[in-house]
Amino acid sequence: MSYRVGDYAAMIKDDVRVQAYLAAMHHTIKPGSVVVELGTGIGFFAVMACRMGARRVYAIEPNNAIQVARELAVANGCAEQIEFIQNISTKIELPEKADVIVSDMRGSLPWYNHHIPALVDARQRLLVEGGKLICQRDGLHVAVVESPELYSNHLQLPEANLHDFNWQAARRILTNSRGKGRVKLEQILLPAQQCATLDYAEITDADFSSELNWIAERSGLAHGLLVWFDAELAGGVKFSNAPTESELVYGNTFFPFTEPISIAAGDAVSVEFSANLVANDYIWRWNTVVSNQVQVKNSFKQSTFWSEILSLQQFRQAAANHLPTLNEEGQLVEFVIKQMNGQLSVGEIADQVLLRFPSQFASRLQALTKVGALAQQYSR
Repeated sequence: MSYRVGDYAAMIKDDVRVQAYLAAMHHTIKPGSVVVELGTGIGFFAVMACRMGARRVYAIEPNNAIQVARELAVANGCAEQIEFIQNISTKIELPEKADVIVSDMRGSLPWYNHHIPALVDARQRLLVEGGKLICQRDGLHVAVVESPELYSNHLQLPEANLHDFNWQAARRILTNSRGKGRVKLEQILLPAQQCATLDYAEITDADFSSELNWIAERSGLAHGLLVWFDAELAGGVKFSNAPTESELVYGNTFFPFTEPISIAAGDAVSVEFSANLVANDYIWRWNTVVSNQVQVKNSFKQSTFWSEILSLQQFRQAAANHLPTLNEEGQLVEFVIKQMNGQLSVGEIADQVLLRFPSQFASRLQALTKVGALAQQYSR
């Protein structure tokens, strides 16, 4: 996901989150400390670290928002103390190791993109022995909720009989996707269980799996799982985005059931819940079984994998036995990259591209734009 400046500003406006991080930083950063911030965004915490006495701050951010961070550091008198690095943290080397690493690269859950692998790498390579991490740990909590409004808003589909149209294919996609949600305390049908703890000083595995089991104490209609996390930053500073607390910028995550499940008091509910990092994102699975002493009443197997819309051609192209050849776009990219030899300018490469691929561009400006974008991506 590519964040905009407004997205970073919204995170800073979350006063509960910001005050917790500032308190943890005050507790941890000492005069002369070297600080690394992973995912600095527009540089707010980097500037705050300078004000707390940090000698040097290495502020790392791949997003172009880092250009705004540089301007804000100048405006706040911290430009000399902060080195801004526009890159992915796993690809950089630093001239010194940090005493403190500050990071908040979660999404609505800590298992988000490459948050965990990046933090593990930074802990192992960029932090002095005995150095401090902010955040120290996150705990994952899962509850079963009764919320027809949340379920309906998540599916965003008309009634099944509208226009006598079968919506099942679209419904299958939506019931295997996760989304944001919020419920009232009385809508928690089966109480929250903590199913995982991420200790960032120890963790090495980016994946997780857990099995949850409940015995229902009351009857109701279950619509899905609501998931949130509690964070322990440093020095005993904590915050939570639980439904019982103030709503935070992260939001809660809703995993819908395939169908609403009628649960009676005494029913056993079990959920196998897991997340596996594949490429740049997680595949979530939630397999649910509801039973009583006589029989299995409901059984669903769900995964965000089934929410992806892929054609048969895409499946074939990704198969292990597929023999790929470059299409015209691939040939164009290959040609441009080969011209990036340090001897030709972007304009000169664009002129060659126009000659080689005349049907691809209506003007030199289009070719120049294409080559310029590839140069930004692949050149030094």
